[in-house]
Amino acid sequence: MKSATTYLTSSELSALIKYDSRTIREQLKDRVLLEGVHYIRPFGGRKILYLWEAIERDMSKPTWGLVIPMANGGHAHG
Repeated sequence: MKSATTYLTSSELSALIKYDSRTIREQLKDRVLLEGVHYIRPFGGRKILYLWEAIERDMSKPTWGLVIPMANGGHAHG
């Protein structure tokens, strides 16, 4: 059975999003990329694997200001 998730190292992710792997590890990780959402630590170890589908989905989301979900399904930008 094929997994629906693509696991990447920081070097592999670097090639896809055109950021240096050091920038990914030191600036994007834990500021933009969240553990459990965009990356995991398999088996509780130190190695980090990035989840491509989550990163690809969230790269195009707007990042300006505060975004507040509204009851009608829209968003308020505060």
